[in-house]
This record gives sequence, C-alpha cells and structure tokens, in this order.
Amino acid sequence: MRGEAISWAGVRRHWPGVDHNHRVTGFVEQLRAEVDGDVLADPASRALYSVDASNYRHVPQVVVRPRTVAAAVASVQVAALFGVPITNRGAGTGIAGNAAGTGLVIDFARHLDRVVSIDPDARTAVVQPGVVLDRLNDAARPHGLVFGPDPSTHSRCTVGGMIGNDACGAHSVAWGKTSDNVLDLDVLLADGRRFGTRTPPPLRLPEVDPAWFPALDRRVSGYRLDALPDLTRALVGSEGTCVTVLGATLGLVELPPRRVLAVLGFDGPYDAADLAEHVRHLDVLAVEGIDRALAEAAGDSRLLLPRGVSWLFVETSDEAVAHVAAKLAPHSVVVTDPVRQRALWRVREDGAGLATRMADGGEAWSGWEDAAVPPERLGSYLREFDALLAGHGRRGVTYGHFGEGCVHVRIDFDLRAGHRSFLEDAADLVVAHGGSLSGEHGDGQARSELLSRMYPPAAIAAFGRFKAAFDPENRMNPGRIVDPLPLDADLRVVVAPPTIPTRAKLALRADRGDLAAATRRCVGVGKCLNTAGGVMCPSYRVTREEQHSTRGRARLLFEMLNGSVVRGGWRSEEVREALDLCLGCKGCKRDCPVDVDMATYKAEFLHRHYRGRLRPAAHYSMGWLPLWLRLGLVNGVTSRFARFAGVAAERPLPRPTRRTFQRGFAGGGAGERVLLFPDTFTNHFDPGIGHDAAAVLSVTGQGVEVPRSAVCCGLTWFSTGQLDVARRVVRRTARVLRPWTAAGVPVVGLEPGCTAFLRSDALEVAGDDPDVVRLARSARTFAEHVAPLLEPLPHTASALVQPHCHQYAEIGLDADRELWGKAGYDASVLSGCCGLAGNFGFEEGHHEVSTAVAEQVLLPAVRAASPGTAVVADGFSCRTQVRQGAGVEPVHTATLVARALGVATGSAPAGSGR
Repeated sequence: MRGEAISWAGVRRHWPGVDHNHRVTGFVEQLRAEVDGDVLADPASRALYSVDASNYRHVPQVVVRPRTVAAAVASVQVAALFGVPITNRGAGTGIAGNAAGTGLVIDFARHLDRVVSIDPDARTAVVQPGVVLDRLNDAARPHGLVFGPDPSTHSRCTVGGMIGNDACGAHSVAWGKTSDNVLDLDVLLADGRRFGTRTPPPLRLPEVDPAWFPALDRRVSGYRLDALPDLTRALVGSEGTCVTVLGATLGLVELPPRRVLAVLGFDGPYDAADLAEHVRHLDVLAVEGIDRALAEAAGDSRLLLPRGVSWLFVETSDEAVAHVAAKLAPHSVVVTDPVRQRALWRVREDGAGLATRMADGGEAWSGWEDAAVPPERLGSYLREFDALLAGHGRRGVTYGHFGEGCVHVRIDFDLRAGHRSFLEDAADLVVAHGGSLSGEHGDGQARSELLSRMYPPAAIAAFGRFKAAFDPENRMNPGRIVDPLPLDADLRVVVAPPTIPTRAKLALRADRGDLAAATRRCVGVGKCLNTAGGVMCPSYRVTREEQHSTRGRARLLFEMLNGSVVRGGWRSEEVREALDLCLGCKGCKRDCPVDVDMATYKAEFLHRHYRGRLRPAAHYSMGWLPLWLRLGLVNGVTSRFARFAGVAAERPLPRPTRRTFQRGFAGGGAGERVLLFPDTFTNHFDPGIGHDAAAVLSVTGQGVEVPRSAVCCGLTWFSTGQLDVARRVVRRTARVLRPWTAAGVPVVGLEPGCTAFLRSDALEVAGDDPDVVRLARSARTFAEHVAPLLEPLPHTASALVQPHCHQYAEIGLDADRELWGKAGYDASVLSGCCGLAGNFGFEEGHHEVSTAVAEQVLLPAVRAASPGTAVVADGFSCRTQVRQGAGVEPVHTATLVARALGVATGSAPAGSGR
C-alpha cells in the first residue's frame, strides 16, 4: 500500500448510514489513492467485465488492473476494509461463471503477466498469475520443456485462471491436471495475510473422509480436500473462493521429440467413446473425441477427417503407436505433417465456439459443459445422456477429452424458460456413473448448487469449513462452491434483455436480421485475445485493451441494447469509442469460431448512431471518395487540404492518375467472354494493374470486356455506415452489369475488398435485389478465374505476400496459392492485417494504431525480405501501407503473373500522378 495505513475503525464508522452510491464512490477513491494500477469504474469497463465465457452476468462496482504484486495486495486490502467481495480474473474464458462478480474484479492479465524465471535443471518456472500459457511455453520451449496442462484456450488463458479452475486440456492423459503440476503458490488472504502454500500459517482445516470422493482423475468439482495435507494441490481448483494467487512455481515436463496424430473414424456415434478406454492405455499423449455435429460445424475443415460419424484424435510421440491405434478403427489416417496436424487440431480446439450454433442456426449454450465419468463408462454414459437430452426435447453438440472420460457439450437450452430440471437430471446421471459434475472448468455458478447431489452432507459441510479457514467473512468470490448462487439466476439473456428494437437495417442473414442474436454469437471464449497468428483482432494486439477486442465490442453492443449500464442506445459514446478502432478488417468473421462479423455490426451501428446528425468529416471525404474521384475533385491541390477533411496529417494521400483504366482500355482480344470489374482504386490509382490483368486474361484465351459506365461496389459507404447510399450504389452497379451477369459472364475483380463485398456484404445491403444476387454469384477473384487456365511456368523467384483481410475472411487464398505456384513463384504468406484497412488508416486519430499494426508483421517482413523477392499485395490499402511504411514498391498478383508471361505493361505505380 502507498501512503498511510487505512483505519478499520474509520471505515466502519463512516460506512453505516451512507447510501450505496457514496459507498462505491468512497471505495473507488480509496483504490485510486492506494493502488498502483488502472482503477476502472466507468460504464464501459463495468460492462466489459460483467461476464466471462459463461451464461451469467454480474456487473462489478469497479475493476482494478494492478501493475505490481504490491498493488494487487493493496487492492485486496482496500476491498476488505470496505467489505467488498473480490473476484480474481485472468482472461475471462471460464465457462462455469466463476470470473464475474458484483464487487471488485481484479484483472491480472493486463500487467502481471511475466514469466519471472525458468530453471531448466529443476524443470520449474516461476510466473505471475496473468501470464498467458502460450507465453510461458514460449519461454520454456528453448529448454526442451513445457507446462503439461494445455486447455484449448492456450493462446489466451492465463496460468492464474488455470490454477483457479484446475485446468487440464488435451494432454492430461500424459501430464495430468494443473493441480498435478503446481509446486508452490504465493497467496493472499482477504485479511491481508500473505504466505507460500509450502509453508502456510496455522489453519483450522477439516477432517476428510476419502470415501467422499469418486476415484476419477478428472474430478474437479468441489474442493480437492483429498489432497490434504498438500495445501498447494488442495487450493488449486478453489476458483478464487479462498485466496488470491499472486504467483506460482510450476513443474515443467520434457517436450516429446516429435508428435504424430492418428485420427480414427467410426461408423457409429458411440464407437469412439467405447474405444477411448482401450486407446488410453497405449503410449499416448492425448485421446480426444468429436461427434458429427461438431465436424459439420467446422465447415471445410471436415474434409481433413477420415470417414465416420464419430472420431478419436490420438496423439503420440511414436509413429508405430499411431499406426497401432489407427488399426483399431474402420477408417483412419496417420498424420506426421505439423501443418496438417494443426489444421486438424483446430477443429477440436475451436469446439467451444463452433458448438454454440446448431446446424439449423439455433443457439446452443454452456451450463452442462464438462462432466466426467470413468473412461470405461464413457460409451454407456453418452448413450444415456443422449436419451436424457431427447427426453427433455433438447439437442447437444458433444466433444471432449475422451481418454479421461470428460465430455464437453453445448445444448440448445431455452434459458428464458428455465433449464433447471434438465441439469438436476444430468447431475444424477453422471453421479450414477461414478463421475464428477465438472471435469475441467470448475463449478462456478453453473454447478455449485448441484454439488449436494454428488457429495454427502458431511463433505459439503467440510467444504464450508475449508473455505472458512481462509475466508471467514465470505468475501472471496462468494456464491461459488460454498453457499452457492442458484444455477438459473443471473443469466445474462434473462437479466439483461434488449430494451430497444434490435431489427437491423442490414440483412444479418446468419442471425435472421436480429442484432441481439448477432451479439450473442460471442460467448466469450476469447480467441480474439490472441496476439499472434490469423488476423483477429488487429487493434487489440496493439492496445491490449478489452474494449478493442472483438469480444469486448460484442459485449458493449449487447449492453447497449439493454441500456442498464451502457446507456444512450444507438447514441452510446462508449460503443462508438470501442468501434472507432475497429479496422473493419473482417478478420473476426474468419478467425472467430462463431463467425462474429464486427465490421458488419460496426456498419450497422454507425448508420444508426449518425442518422439525422452531422457525421465526422472523414465519412464525407473518404466515404464518398469514389464520387469525388469520378468528378475529378481529388488532385494534387486538394490533397494538400486533406487534414480539413478528417484525414490524418501524417498520412500522405495517393494521387490519382490522369488517365483511368477504363479510359485507357483498348479491348482484350477474343475468346470466352469475361468482364473485368474496374473498381475505384484500380481505375483511378493503379490502372496498370487493370492492363496487366487484361493482358494475362487475353493470353489465357479470354475475351476481356470492361464496362464504359462508372461502377462501384459501395464499400466505402458501407464501412462508414452510410448504408442507404451503399444500397443505392451497389444496386446501380448491378443494373449496369446486368447485360453481363444475365448472360452468365464471369465478373473478375482485382481489388479484393471490392470483390469480397460483391460476394458477401452486397447481399447484406441489397440482397432483395435480383441483380445484386446475380452479381454476387458472378463475382470472382483474378486468381480464381486465371489459376485453372494457366499452364505451369518454370520456377523463377520468391514472393512475400500480404493477403487482403477481406479476401482472407470471405473467400480464402487457395486459388491464389495455386496461381502463384503456377506462375513460378515460391510464395510466403504473411499473417495479420496491414493496418491501413481502407479508410481506417487515413482517418484522423488512427495513424498511430494503423502503423503499429503494420509493424507487428508486415513491415518488418518486407524490410527483412531478400533482394529480388517480390512483395505481393493485391489490396490497394496493403500496397499503400507498404509504400509508405517500408519504401518498397509492391505488386499485384496480376502484375506478377503478367511479368512471368512477359506481357506486363510496366505502367506507373499509384501516387505518381502520371
């Protein structure tokens, strides 16, 4: 604590008779005076931390993100003095409802995220509680070591959260649970006492009868009293109800020399579960199971699986063992390629998100998430569980750690109508099989009330005495495990329903036009908190602020629709601020396992937020750029005054060429008809790309045509939320192109953002227009059209490729990879967003974030590229960022192929004004 010690008497003397708001104000002021860290009591922060990845909602009084361990101690002491309950939080990816509370929430992930030390000889690591598991393993891996437990959320879950829930993961068959891998804990009691669990102070701990506990490795429900007198293991899995964890000493295990994956496919729905017990006795690292519903939810990734309706993923370090396992199934594949292994594992790891939508689009929920039974009982348990689902008129998507008898499931509960009777019956079923209510995620609010069905009264009483030994005043995460909250209370869809109309202006086809349903897509698994790989979420990777994650934005939109915390409805400044740094990259639509499309939700919000009001200047300048270019109002003179139009002063504006692509196009030979779409950016800034594309198409036997009328997809109006204009623009374009689309002529796009818009977002804006629908079906990328036509050329050089985010999200890069290879280029494809993202990087106030995004992957890679490497960027924004950030001239795929064929035009690049 900083400053003088707080007087207990003074606090208690002034506490009685003071209304709630004054109490909260005093509490917040004291925290700000005593704590070195972020003390957040604004509506947006309280809304962001009101839920974890469960169904429950508890709005906190205040959130603290301590910068030091001493600050965390001070936070707990202040909360104790004011009698405020404490909830400790890592990444907030827990599914049982154990990381959201109504008092003080302490977020350890923001600042207390260090790996303090690695001792390779002792095979130990000392860590702060907020360290992300993948970062710990990145530090341990050079020593040939790893932390054994690995939940599917390993890229964002924190070690503190894993300790709280006794997390396990896919490799617990080999390496056990978190409680099996923690050697010592540095903990703090609510009364301010701090100690290490290997040398604890005297505590009044309960007597324990081992007969209370089922003999099951995956028993996580209740307290681990059977581990006593080992206090470290007993406190792991206590869900923050007893102590605050300030640090931990962990045991590490040796990395296996290699990994081989056998995927076993079965013709029966329960065959995988029946065989799991036998497979686990082989020399294996993991035995995971998925069902047909989850495989179907994985989309194209299902093609990687062998035939079947249920599958086992069996990982081992011995290829011979993998082949032994493979022979146990009627259909199997043994995979040694690490890239293909990762693609297969992604199907399993994304299960928590994929399973939230049924095949018909219906919503599925956690609540009965991860029960575990003895592995030898798994098949019979699943048969009876499915019968129980059917008896209650419910459906579920099941998957899980079959080698340990642990089953994850999402169920199509109607949370508003109640689901208590099902949960009670399900608890009785798992107990009848000698199992545990939870095998991984803890009890939280979802299952604590059901513990009395699993444990005898004497055990429940012992749990109460155990908690009281550490937290006699019940301030640590109350309502979980001991004296539980009702399992059907505080459900967020029930306690925070929409209070304003939620019918969207856009079609929101995936959610039947309902923005509320769209916001509920986010269930909080937090894949958007990744800091590497994929695209999602660029601004979060720079700021590491929850409000700038896809999850945070979805939560604020949810709270905006309710209005009790985030107020103002569509005029909410909290939501506007959170969406301001959304790049509109659509990375979330691809990377989020439930296809949250924040770029589309942002367009909807901006449309309503500014309806009938003056918009930011950039909406008129950048949003209407296609029109200003067509009218000749963008030139070297007007660009000098760009800052008055809401354009960042740090960002030089590209200058249009004097002769557009449309004006310079002189015909494209004979052959099969193809229409080359003259998008605004190619037409006015990079016409040479259009001529190169036409030349390639001609060489491959295509008769190239270009419309003489101006056309535009409407993307710039869409991204700035000017949806009425976007609708008019795309409908007009579709009418202009009707002679081609009605005749079945392919429409080839060169600007990926525009092509992706025509394929997808145009249907959100004007999907009721048959011309627009026909245009969407006709649109294809340059690579999609050319790759099948081009004969392979000799290998010539290497290429470094920055894919456009919209193409990554909506279309994919398979055709592009094929085309680069056929053109003779060895292409290395970068991950992440370029940071410019259409109008985003040009807008005033965005330059710093835009540049920081580019500096994460793109610009360092371009600077480090070998001489002679072609830098390929099909998106105009991507090329502009490369030019301005690295001083390198990038090329479009069309130009790359044209050069390989010897037909490139060699025209001037964008910005030259020639």
